[in-house]
Amino acid sequence: MKFPGQVVKFVGLLISLILLSNLLGLNNLQMFSLLVLGSMVGATLMFWRYRVLFAFIALSFMLGVNLIDVRSIKDFAQLDTILFLASMMVIVGYLEEKRFFEVLIDRVVRFTGDRPNIVMIFFLVMSALLAALVDEVTSILIMVAVILDYTSRYKINPVPFIVMSIFATNIGSSATVVGNPVGVMIAFNAKLSFTEFLRWATPTAIISLFLVLVICRIVFKKEITELEKAVRNERAKIEEMEEVVKEAPDIRIPALIFLATILGLVFHTPLEELLGLTKNSMLLGIPFFFAGIVLFLEKEHAREIVERRIDWWTLIFFLIFFASVGTLKHVGTVKVLAEIIYNSTNGVLENIILSVFLAGGIMTAFMDNVLAVATWIPIIQTIGELGVNNYPLWWSLLFTGTFWGNLTLIGSTANIVAIGTLEKRIGVHLTLRYWIPYGVAVTIPTVLLAMLIVLIQLPLMSA
Repeated sequence: MKFPGQVVKFVGLLISLILLSNLLGLNNLQMFSLLVLGSMVGATLMFWRYRVLFAFIALSFMLGVNLIDVRSIKDFAQLDTILFLASMMVIVGYLEEKRFFEVLIDRVVRFTGDRPNIVMIFFLVMSALLAALVDEVTSILIMVAVILDYTSRYKINPVPFIVMSIFATNIGSSATVVGNPVGVMIAFNAKLSFTEFLRWATPTAIISLFLVLVICRIVFKKEITELEKAVRNERAKIEEMEEVVKEAPDIRIPALIFLATILGLVFHTPLEELLGLTKNSMLLGIPFFFAGIVLFLEKEHAREIVERRIDWWTLIFFLIFFASVGTLKHVGTVKVLAEIIYNSTNGVLENIILSVFLAGGIMTAFMDNVLAVATWIPIIQTIGELGVNNYPLWWSLLFTGTFWGNLTLIGSTANIVAIGTLEKRIGVHLTLRYWIPYGVAVTIPTVLLAMLIVLIQLPLMSA
């Protein structure tokens, strides 16, 4: 039975946390906070479908034993991140319903004709670009649908191409603040602007994407060759693709909203300076404004969009989880962990960066990137309070939380969503054994590249 096996794993987790607490020299209250949070994370990963249930129980327990108070919940819940994600979900949901992304991709795909190599590059570039402009979940949902449609025309296995798309999606999601929930979390906690992402994150994402293109061309050589043969045998299918484009709906208004939202986010910092606002005020204000425009346009369907398109289940879980992680700071556990990292690295920034990439990366790959980054954010904040320039650490955490997500099936939300879609649409069940060789081939080189780029730019990064 699966359930008893999970219980054994859960007990083993608790014992490991107790031993770790003793090893770190935590007091009883700090050990208790680590145990409760660790129990919530462990139960969530073992029984993912019931994650909100465990979040509610854990937070109730934390309040009951005074690990956190109501005021601290409001301080640690990161409402700015939650509201940003909710408003973007409204905008993206509207664009999806108007078939904006579907039409956009179809119009570009038709120009690739019967050149599979170009098609593959297009799929990967679009995966990364969509992830950067909207978010990784929306990107992978769109690209999985497109790839399934395209491969079905030539009767070939879609799995390798979807796996490649997932890799590109996670890389691209690091390019902008809106690409990944971890980017949003880091932006609001570190007070980073959209333009700072364009300066420090986008170039690394682009260079890493080129590396991914090369790696995928090598490790998926057999599958790409099979696609080339299939396309040569069925070139007439391209005409069907062009017919779909001709019947596409009018996307002028959705396109205008999409471009205005992106431009607003890009130039939110100058707008804040012009209006005399605090930093990142309009990073939240811009998506709220255009979400309001969308709801106005939809009128009688506005309530339906808010209820159906906003993933309340996930947002509630994030909110409670963020508050729960705050217990570590509330009782001083974060300070202890930060001091241990600081002392073990002798306070040398380069060594701390290596620790973030390694320890944070392992947590991301086996614990989900959102959970890992939420745990590391208060640690990096505390390291900054110890006198270390933590500005480079935020970018290290961003690349850790996105690039390491390619290593395992559960490393990123995009992975989980894509795999679930594959199971639902065509009944394919991916295994860790299938994934790992490809995941290692992509993750290790891109992570090393990102770390090297951060280390090279250290003299340019000031707090």
